[in-house]
Amino acid sequence: MLSRLFLLSLITFSLHAQPIGDGKADDTAAVQTMVDAGGAVRFPRGTYRLMKSVIVDLDKTGFISLNGDGVARFVMAGAGPAFHFKGTHGGTADPTSLKPEIFTRQRTPIVDGIEIVGAHPEADGIEATGTMQLTITRLAVHEARHGVRLSVRNRNVIISDCHLYHNSGTGVFYDHVDLHQSNIIGCHISYNAGGGVVTRGGGVRNLHIGTCDIESNMAPESPPTANVLIDCTNGSTAEVSITGCTIQHNPSPGAANVRFIGQGKPRGDDDTTQWGHLSICDNVLSDVEVNLDLQHVRGAAITGNTFGGGYEHDLLATHCSNIAVGSNTFDRNPPYYRGKAEAAKGGLVFRDCRDVTLTGLHIDGVRTHPAALQIENSDTFNISGCTILDTDGAGLLLKNVTNSLVTGCLIADRRQDRQPSPSLGVEGGKDNTFANNKLSHGEAK
Repeated sequence: MLSRLFLLSLITFSLHAQPIGDGKADDTAAVQTMVDAGGAVRFPRGTYRLMKSVIVDLDKTGFISLNGDGVARFVMAGAGPAFHFKGTHGGTADPTSLKPEIFTRQRTPIVDGIEIVGAHPEADGIEATGTMQLTITRLAVHEARHGVRLSVRNRNVIISDCHLYHNSGTGVFYDHVDLHQSNIIGCHISYNAGGGVVTRGGGVRNLHIGTCDIESNMAPESPPTANVLIDCTNGSTAEVSITGCTIQHNPSPGAANVRFIGQGKPRGDDDTTQWGHLSICDNVLSDVEVNLDLQHVRGAAITGNTFGGGYEHDLLATHCSNIAVGSNTFDRNPPYYRGKAEAAKGGLVFRDCRDVTLTGLHIDGVRTHPAALQIENSDTFNISGCTILDTDGAGLLLKNVTNSLVTGCLIADRRQDRQPSPSLGVEGGKDNTFANNKLSHGEAK
């Protein structure tokens, strides 16, 4: 017969092991107990209040998944992440670098179908350190600081079908992390004041962002940021693909839809390192100060996008090289230029750049700039087959440009109230060739 003391201990363990889920009681210890048991951890419908981070120690738990079936809510009332996944992977994605315990105990931790609500200024959703093949699906994080934070070192991260909404920090934050192979797919990332997808420092490679809606991830009272911000300062990020997304809103001071700051940590003795390997294809970008801001980037392909509503610029490139921009529209579509948006200027500026190809651009309706397409203090541009229509100032302005070629472009201003200005302006520079261009209002030198 079981002793009374033993029965009482079982009852006590049961009470501590089962979270209450009423949104009032502190469920931290009970949730931690469930997680420590490992395996498929399934949370029933309820609101679970956490006062500190639940640590998912992968080497102790073994294989684990956290499942909420869309009905489990966690209120993070303390500082830090609601769940912090901690692994011991210190290698790369190369199978030869994996320690035995990674695939025998730690691989592919999963989060699926849970909601995390912040109730503390420094509350985060999920943080991961030292993981291999972390997979996060159908996660909702709101009113927190960061939605998903990746720190120190991780490999092969997939984030899909998530809603990261109205947080004070960043939606997905690559926080000085060493991480290769990361995919963000089919997510809504919006109204996060510190940026939508942000990398800072670290060493990130193979970052793929696809078929997401990323919007209004900035605030007038917050430091300038972007819906997608790649900041290589004191680090390096390269091999980035942004494909099939809507990236838009709002014109906070200094904000951008995509900003890539490529001047980062030097490689070897090269103190002029410019990171890039950037592909931006088939996206819709609109309604910010600058739609695309490239700084010290080497190697970018930009094609098949529609740009609009750049309050200062649609595209601004400074100190960049080896850039190919082709077959994009930069349009002033009337339904989108009413009210406040009427003041949007648009336009493209390349400043202190070299080795750039611009082909098949369609630019329409740039306002108040000296030219729709401005190229300044630059070298070796190949500009061909571009259409530039109905813009204030010149259509194309080359200022102190050398060793460049402009061919087969159509530049016209058909407005009845147009102000006198040339289609093509050239100031300074040398060794440039112009051929087979149709200029409705001539060339000025």
